[in-house]
Order: sequence, then C-alpha cells, then structure tokens
Amino acid sequence: MKHETISRGGAPVGHLGELDAVEAAAVIYWRLWSQGIDGQRQTKADLHRVLGEKHGFEAASALAQIFDLCVRHGRRPLMRHDINCKCLGADESCIANFIGYASECKREDAALIASLIVTPDLCLPMAALAQTFGLALRRMALAELPRDATRVAFESNPTSKTIH
Repeated sequence: MKHETISRGGAPVGHLGELDAVEAAAVIYWRLWSQGIDGQRQTKADLHRVLGEKHGFEAASALAQIFDLCVRHGRRPLMRHDINCKCLGADESCIANFIGYASECKREDAALIASLIVTPDLCLPMAALAQTFGLALRRMALAELPRDATRVAFESNPTSKTIH
C-alpha cells in the first residue's frame, strides 16, 4: 500500500479549539494567506486594525516572507484545510507549534520545527520571522481580551490546575 507524503500533511490530528489563541490565529491566518489576494488583504486588514499601520505592516511582511520561504524552499508542499474547517491538519499543527514557540521567544525550538518545513540554512532566519509574526499575534490576542480578563486571571488560585 502506497502512502503519499502530501496526504499525510493534511491528515487531521486535532481541532482548532484545542489550540491557544496565538496558535489558532497562526493557522487561521495561514489558511487565509494561502487563499490568495483576497485572503491576504483580509489578513493585512486585521493586522492593521488591531496593531496599527506600522506593526500591522511588519506582521504581514513577516507572514508573507514565511509563506514565500515555505513555497520556494519547502521540503514539500504544505497541506491546509479549508478556512471554515474546525479540524487541524498535521502540517497546520506544525505551523501552529512553530509560530507558538517563536511567540514565546523560544527561537531555537522554533528553528528546530522549521527544519521540518524548509532547508536547514533557512531555519534560523525563518524562526526570526516567526517571532515577529508570533509576537504580533500575541499582542492581538491581548488587545482583544475583555477588560475584566486580567482581573479574573489575578483573582484565580495560581496553584490550582484544571485538566479537563
């Protein structure tokens, strides 16, 4: 039985709802950007609306460069699900983790994940771009939190953990 590498990248491995805000936004904007000019316009508009012109431009530029590096220097074409799909594909999970680590300033971990996506010489530059984009997504998530969210976070018991 022959398995195609491309189909494995699209195999569902989870759901978008299982991701944190930064990782989910990374997947959604990846899907939008992949749709072409209309999705790219929508992505830029969202980034500019929340982050302002300068920071929105920097975030969109970083995403564009990451996307371009993946297309031109990727180990293989990356698969994605439809913009409205709630599933998370294997390649999308990789992108989510890549951007997620970068947004936490864990550039070495992001570079390691980038090695699964692009050629080795581009891992560190791509991780730097992912950090720019990931930090922008983190700022967006914080900007769109309800005003009482910080109060609730500080009032909660820091020693308790919820598993489910």
